[in-house]
Amino acid sequence: MDSRSPKSGAGRRPARKGADAGPGTGRVARPRAPGRPVGKVADQRERLLDAAIACFVRQGISATSLRAIASEAGVTPALLHYYFGDKAQLVDALVEERMLAGFATLRERVLAAGDDVADTVAAFVCGVTEVMKVYPWWPQLWVREVLCEGGALRDLLVTRIAPQITRTIVARFATAQARGALNADLDPRLLMTSLVGLTLLPAAGAPIWRALFDAEDLGLDDVRRHAIALLDRGLELKEPGE
Repeated sequence: MDSRSPKSGAGRRPARKGADAGPGTGRVARPRAPGRPVGKVADQRERLLDAAIACFVRQGISATSLRAIASEAGVTPALLHYYFGDKAQLVDALVEERMLAGFATLRERVLAAGDDVADTVAAFVCGVTEVMKVYPWWPQLWVREVLCEGGALRDLLVTRIAPQITRTIVARFATAQARGALNADLDPRLLMTSLVGLTLLPAAGAPIWRALFDAEDLGLDDVRRHAIALLDRGLELKEPGE
């Protein structure tokens, strides 16, 4: 054997464990771990949800296809499948991440108001206004998918979202009325619908009444102030002993 020839493996730098391959190194590159891409994944997902909501408001949930949402977002339908699976799962994501989050804000305000009727009314009106500022699409989607017959979200509202908060508010009205602190001519159940009618409906119909009354200067805060003023006087609230 040639004495100048290195022994097997001698003189070679051992490869670092786990090192990625470089050009000409002869080492095998470590495969990338499976999983979703990092970086702006969350932003992309939120953008796709925004595009879905825009389509749902214009066309309705049932009439909107994944292809239409993809076109709205400027992506391929495959990307929507990647993030959400199918349309039903996309709607579930909208409900869980946007709608229930909004109702949680409203519920916390109402529960924190305690049994005082005036505080409860203010908590509901201000809570709805706060939610609509964060989610400006809320009123239109509510009218289309909850108020209208056959709406895709009506069962969700009736069975999951609304029962607790509406029953809490109605019970407070009924208790106040029983002790003579609330207008006796009011029905506590219909009073709950009045709260909705003085908040969500004006917001949903804003493009119409702004055009009719040249009222572009009126915003959500004006709706909130009007609703509270009207309700405070109509409720005929009385302090104990009055």
